[in-house]
Amino acid sequence: MLKSSFIVLLCALISFGAEAQSAGIQGHDIAISLTPIKNQWVYLGFYYGKIKALADSVRLDANSSGHFKGKNRLPGGIYFLVSPKKEILFEVLIDKDQHFSIRADSANIPAGLSFEGSSTNQHFQKYSLFAGVNGAEMAGLQEKLSKHPPKPDSIAIIERSKVLAQRMQQYRDSAIRADDSSFLALLFKAMKEPEIPPASKQPGGKYDSQYVFQYYRAHYWDGISFADERLVRTPFFEQKVDKYFNELVVPQPDSIIREVDNMLLQARTSSEMFQFLLVKFVQQYVNPQYMGQDAVFVHLFEKYINAGRAPFFTPQYREFIDKRAYSLMANLIGKPAADLNLLDTSGKPRSLYEIEAPYTVVVFWDPTCGHCKEVVPKVDSIFKAKWAGMNIKLFGVKVDGSKEDWIKFIKEHDLKNWEHVYQSTAQHDEEIKAGRPNFRQLYDVYSTPMLYLLDKEKKILAKKLTYLQIDDVINVKSRKS
Repeated sequence: MLKSSFIVLLCALISFGAEAQSAGIQGHDIAISLTPIKNQWVYLGFYYGKIKALADSVRLDANSSGHFKGKNRLPGGIYFLVSPKKEILFEVLIDKDQHFSIRADSANIPAGLSFEGSSTNQHFQKYSLFAGVNGAEMAGLQEKLSKHPPKPDSIAIIERSKVLAQRMQQYRDSAIRADDSSFLALLFKAMKEPEIPPASKQPGGKYDSQYVFQYYRAHYWDGISFADERLVRTPFFEQKVDKYFNELVVPQPDSIIREVDNMLLQARTSSEMFQFLLVKFVQQYVNPQYMGQDAVFVHLFEKYINAGRAPFFTPQYREFIDKRAYSLMANLIGKPAADLNLLDTSGKPRSLYEIEAPYTVVVFWDPTCGHCKEVVPKVDSIFKAKWAGMNIKLFGVKVDGSKEDWIKFIKEHDLKNWEHVYQSTAQHDEEIKAGRPNFRQLYDVYSTPMLYLLDKEKKILAKKLTYLQIDDVINVKSRKS
């Protein structure tokens, strides 16, 4: 039994009710007999990507019986039965058949589990029993292998593991052949890995790693329809999407955007799949793992969200998305940096674009920020030791803190040969009055210190990196030039 936190489970997805209503009028009626549980609540949950949510609940009577019943049909997917102790007992497939019965002994699962009136779940139960036995043997073999047995034994274990894996796949393939249109067949297709042709059938009659990669990538989604919303309610579809982008897509914005657009295009006929994928991609790239991938989020905003194709976002989340998009549009990698017309320590106006240098490092910092107090002197050290000799310029922007604290810090730490600037109250008020974006929005300055690297034309080469990472980028760019 798998224990699960029901903080998420008990928070049903907002879209669930609407989708269920629109699916039909026949409703659902799933009779449940779950011994020896009596006079207690049990729950019917479902997967939604990586999270779990609540679909229905019922209080079992003194005979351990009850009905998950409602006027709306349940969206297709993999569901699960949850005990009063908030333990997942077993999984149930919900598809066309939504009037059936389940009998189970909570102390003897899966052997004590049976379905009536649902051929889908009867086939699924047979598979689960087979997979349980097969999987248990495979797990035992893996445990033996982890103990480093003698080589002959290791070879035998590996060969036996291959046989068991083939047996599992043969079972799934036979189910697909038996009824290619069934929900169970869809699940097995989604779980299947592409079968790479043997080396003898690869170009030149020998193993070709590039061919293997391209073949695997080209066949990764074989048999999968992005218009089938049942996949949304499985625990492995989102993992399959993640694996595709993590291992098979070049992590450059253009490549990611091309794949994202292709998936959303295929999902356009399924409102729920389209919503699931768009929300996933927005959340993934609004604060991406790698620098520059925020361009994917900006693309999603411009092509889908701002174009009115995402009405499912709540007003609060839409406000957040709008703010993030407009903050990121002005500072995408490869785009010209916004000019900064601010005042230096003596009150004279200075412009970022007045600086002539092969590279300019813009440092947004606050003299009262603890992290800034640690980092800014280190930036100055690498500047004096290396960057100054390369004619690299520093453009330091005071984000917060008083002017007095700012000047004091500059003097105490001997931050010479920087272009130190700040925004006066009058400049700030004038921006607000004119409706112009502030430098915080233009550079997405939400924390300090924050560093940008610009080329000689003031195009953004790197952003929001540490000073050591900035130095690495400079080294790479310098070798190429």
